[in-house]
Amino acid sequence: MLHSVTLRVPATTANLGPGFDCLGLALNLHNTVTLAPAAVTEVVIQGEGAGHLPGSDRNLVLQAASALAARAGVTIPGWRLEAHNEIPLARGLGSSSAALVAGLVACDRLLELATPPGDLLDLATELEGHPDNVAPALYGGLTVCAIEGGRTWCLALPAPARLWVGVALPDFLVSTEQARQALPASYSREAAVYNVSHAALTLGALVHGRYDLLRAAMRDHLHQPYRMSLVPGMAQAIAAAEAAGAYAAVLSGSGPAIAAFCGQPEPAVEAALVAAFAREGLSARVRWLEPASGALAEPS
Repeated sequence: MLHSVTLRVPATTANLGPGFDCLGLALNLHNTVTLAPAAVTEVVIQGEGAGHLPGSDRNLVLQAASALAARAGVTIPGWRLEAHNEIPLARGLGSSSAALVAGLVACDRLLELATPPGDLLDLATELEGHPDNVAPALYGGLTVCAIEGGRTWCLALPAPARLWVGVALPDFLVSTEQARQALPASYSREAAVYNVSHAALTLGALVHGRYDLLRAAMRDHLHQPYRMSLVPGMAQAIAAAEAAGAYAAVLSGSGPAIAAFCGQPEPAVEAALVAAFAREGLSARVRWLEPASGALAEPS
């Protein structure tokens, strides 16, 4: 067993419009976690979530680490966790997935288990409930997932080149549970066909660098229309970003962040996003991010 392990886990933007619960992209905003076994549990959190995230075994990083250790038949009396978090909470950038992935990968390295990546993904999906954020947090780049036969099947693709994401972060929270509750219990065949075709086109456009197709491809009928009531200014922000020159703009994960895809940081797109939320009486800040590697990348 190693004395301690330090790793970085990226933020993620999930769904990418129509790829509900299956498409995700890692972004270069990170949580840095150091994990070590200890006689009693101690948690130190700096940055995002300091003073709010659990400082006990209820912390998601430690829940994931303990779950993997238990599966390996290893008893750890306590953990020492130090986390410096850059990923904002409940904004649609995969903060809970980053915590779970951090716990799994750190525990795997700490105990020298050499768990197959697919098994780590299965456990991460089980803990999170869906794979769209945990997969890119693990593998990095662009990922597409499907659940079949009790397993999560994932294709990890190279990060799209020459692509920037302007992430508008309005100053309020939307929990994943709240956003899930806003969705209908069933969909029409037309909506299903619409999203299957648009998700396929989104994936093809990103893989082949056909970013000119993203505006048409990233339209969605499964989740974004139902979440507009939770994100004041959402439709206006998306339209404003695209009018200002973004390839496309979508709700990031379950929101409230809006992700605008561009070839480079665009001041006009940033200003349009901020102004759209300001018209709703909301302040927002924009972070320009690029695709990133995942937690499984070898430490540098």
